[in-house]
Amino acid sequence: MAALALVPVGLGVLLRHPPLVLVGALGVAFAAYARGDAAPDLDVTIERDLSDPTPDPGDEVTVTLRIRNEGDGVLPDLRAVDGVPPALATDDPARLGTALRPGRTATFSYRVTAIRGAHEWDPVHVLARNPSGSRERDARIDAEGATTLRCAPELEATASLPLRGLTTVYSGRVPTDVGGAGIEFHSTREYRHGDPAKRVNWARYARTGELSTLEFREERAATVVVCIDAREEAYLAPDPESPNAVERSVEAAAQAVPALLDSGDRVGVAAFAPGDCRLDPGVGDGHAARARELLATHPSLAPTPSDERFLPTTWVRRFRRWLPADAQVLFCTPLPDDYAATVARRLDAYGHAVTVISPDPTADDTPGHRLAGIERANRVSRLRSAGIRVIDWGEESLATELERADARWSR
Repeated sequence: MAALALVPVGLGVLLRHPPLVLVGALGVAFAAYARGDAAPDLDVTIERDLSDPTPDPGDEVTVTLRIRNEGDGVLPDLRAVDGVPPALATDDPARLGTALRPGRTATFSYRVTAIRGAHEWDPVHVLARNPSGSRERDARIDAEGATTLRCAPELEATASLPLRGLTTVYSGRVPTDVGGAGIEFHSTREYRHGDPAKRVNWARYARTGELSTLEFREERAATVVVCIDAREEAYLAPDPESPNAVERSVEAAAQAVPALLDSGDRVGVAAFAPGDCRLDPGVGDGHAARARELLATHPSLAPTPSDERFLPTTWVRRFRRWLPADAQVLFCTPLPDDYAATVARRLDAYGHAVTVISPDPTADDTPGHRLAGIERANRVSRLRSAGIRVIDWGEESLATELERADARWSR
């Protein structure tokens, strides 16, 4: 290009035509500029800092990025876009545009709203252009420092969970039809040697002279598995600003687990979803901590649907083999389709007392949404007709819905 630009210069000199010489000189200058204006070397380091790497759900976290030019040349046009996890909402732009001299650092910050789960940042996309913008280099660079935000739901029992009569041999709080030690009177029987004196029917002995023993209704512990419907079909919400039904189901589980453990029940957790998400029933503070970690970080309960293939019939078969014979099931599902109701009925038919907590994700703003609400209401009605308890969880707190359901079932 420079050689071609010299042709009009030579002709202009020979012909003594200054404008032709000027045109050639401009061509030579432009060719020299383009040749010398190469893409800049992209030699930068990046640090990322989170104001709180383990926030509570709903907390705002400030993310700060520092980009340092480690090269010898100026970066006249440097642009960077942080790899924000898709589940984290941010109102601030997670990007920077600046010029950066050698050895200098540029800093920018943005805020994200924490949501349950383990969220990992992708590498930072960095692009550098020459002054004319004709050449550029780009790269994806891993940031040093914090790359993961962990947000775990707080296990907080807000209300007692009404359980059905399937129990274990251990003492607890579920009334049974078995006579023995307890509070509520059950029956009387003949006195046996070794019976506690406090259970002898002394009133009858005073009347008849015969010894008999009072039997009370035993209260035993239950084994409960909290199962969360986290299939793609369950990620429903009445509007874009509301939490989806899977998030609400995890919230219900986070309240159910400590309530059951505090009552002396053995508690397990599972997900009706792709992947192997199970926690064997257990008790104690260590078990509660494991349940909290599973609810917070297991991929099967991610804030967004899984891309893995899911075979529901295979899942039900494996779940039945894993489920203890004396276990009740607390099934948290929005009942998005008939198959969810079928799973509840099938488990109940196999001898596992099923209670459904169903967060309502429906809306009534369009005919299609109203139809979906009617179909879901029909599923709730059919389950109740089959003898399965359903807590239809609307806009009120779960504690309020549980108290209302307990009063209804106690009549």
